[in-house]
Amino acid sequence: MQPCTRLSPLLLVLLLLLPPSSPQPHELQEEEGLRESFLLCISRLSPGTADPSELVHAPADASYRPLLASTIQNLRFASARTPRPSLLVTPRTVAEVRASVACCKAHGLTVRARSGGHDYEGLSYRALRPSGDHRFAVVDVAALRAVRVDAPRRVARAQPGVTLGELYYAAAEGSGGALGFPAGICPTVCVGGHLSGGGFGPMMRSHGLAADNVVDAELVDAEGRLLDREAMGEDLFWAIRGGGGGSFGIVVSWTVRLVPVPSVVSAFTVRPLVRRGGEDEQAVLRLLTKWQLVAHALPNDLFVKAAIEPKVDASSGERRPLVVFKSLFLGNCSGMMSQLDNHLPELGIKPSDCREMNWIQSMLYFYGYTNGQPAEVLLDRTLQPKEYYKIKLDYLTSPIPTAGLAVLLDKIVDEKGGSVDIDPQGGRMSEISESDTPYSHRRGYLYNVQYFVKWGDDKNVSSEEEHLGWVRGVHQLMTPYVSKRPRAAYINFRDLDLGQNVEGNTTYEDARVWGEKYFRGNFRRLAMVKGEVDPEQVFWSEQSIPPLVVAKRKSPRQGGLVSEICDT
Repeated sequence: MQPCTRLSPLLLVLLLLLPPSSPQPHELQEEEGLRESFLLCISRLSPGTADPSELVHAPADASYRPLLASTIQNLRFASARTPRPSLLVTPRTVAEVRASVACCKAHGLTVRARSGGHDYEGLSYRALRPSGDHRFAVVDVAALRAVRVDAPRRVARAQPGVTLGELYYAAAEGSGGALGFPAGICPTVCVGGHLSGGGFGPMMRSHGLAADNVVDAELVDAEGRLLDREAMGEDLFWAIRGGGGGSFGIVVSWTVRLVPVPSVVSAFTVRPLVRRGGEDEQAVLRLLTKWQLVAHALPNDLFVKAAIEPKVDASSGERRPLVVFKSLFLGNCSGMMSQLDNHLPELGIKPSDCREMNWIQSMLYFYGYTNGQPAEVLLDRTLQPKEYYKIKLDYLTSPIPTAGLAVLLDKIVDEKGGSVDIDPQGGRMSEISESDTPYSHRRGYLYNVQYFVKWGDDKNVSSEEEHLGWVRGVHQLMTPYVSKRPRAAYINFRDLDLGQNVEGNTTYEDARVWGEKYFRGNFRRLAMVKGEVDPEQVFWSEQSIPPLVVAKRKSPRQGGLVSEICDT
């Protein structure tokens, strides 16, 4: 992307005065020149902003480091060695978002948008390599966090900085507990990124993904225009509902369909601890095998997931596999017990294992708050601890055979090991066409499998490599048992091991190596949309959608803020 070739006279003078790239003192002068020019740009395009310096933060500013670190969730990318943005911009209004994007384009900065900072590879706020001639800015929209519920119409409108916990709380409060929303279990994740990538959770078998329930959106495009669903058109509206954040623009509000939830839902958690090498282990393998055969085909209102994690035996000190089954049923315990007795009696669930609660309490329960904590806990944006971690994901189109399950039980007890979660799909997920949204893993995709390793405060580089080696090794060992042609992945579980763009040489053909794993046949359509709305790649990252132009572009939309700069 090239900067706008015609700036206002004052902006042009300031840009021309910037010194060439040279040693650090000169680089600091260049940063200061960029900052001052950017401030003038914001002042012009957002006259309602009283003090643009509160929005624009350069690396030399005292505000820069704490603001950048504020929502870095993965401490692997909090190192001083991590390549950082040339500017961090923190708009508080939609008008300021528009001005921020337009000024980035005018200054030749690519844009990375951040709402909650939960991108597993940190691409919403960091680059893999020093920018050199390819500088970027982070537009952090965490301050846009208004949420409004219209219970009679069963919709909610949420800005990108709203957390899932805040959305859940607002939906329940605004409807007297009658409405909820199908999305993920981590309450501190913001809707800006979650909905952009799909968003699965414990109600996906009943109501699909979070993105399947988006009915409108407002987006700031690469020209600084504000577009709703009608103005952006159905192709772009399709792309932003599962095509991943950071490729098409910045969504500044989502309008979502809320779903009815019963006054009573029920849940259970059971944790058989495996004694390896004997009948106990064989019994657990048989149970996991049976669970795999039925969990994806259970009634839509019943979700039963499995997880395998290490646990230290208090008596022997030995690390042993702990298998955890956790369930959500949209009904009372009597209904749940009836379904389990019919479909999965091998779990051996007793009435005393089942707990009844309302829907908002079930969201707390799934996150781990099982002792009746108040719903207001969901409003705490600091619930999730910041850790060092790496996550990979697979999909199953057939059950893992006993040999594969035994591999997981064996690897889970490694000293530098982590955990594995297996979530059933099916139900409503299989009823939605794979072309309805970019999320294509629908009919025939029975489960997703998440491999997770974290290492707390252990920052030793050699230990990090051992942890990363574990998760990559397990992923490799599971190759015979998971989806193929392609081996499917999920954009909200971003994984740079799959491949990455190279700035200045990002092509559709090269990007297919990772893009078709995330989106299968939908990747081509996403690239065509990118070619229409952002061919210059103002919005770019190491896994942003590349542009594919296959026909003459449609007439460009008019009215962008960038044109106000360029036409001066």
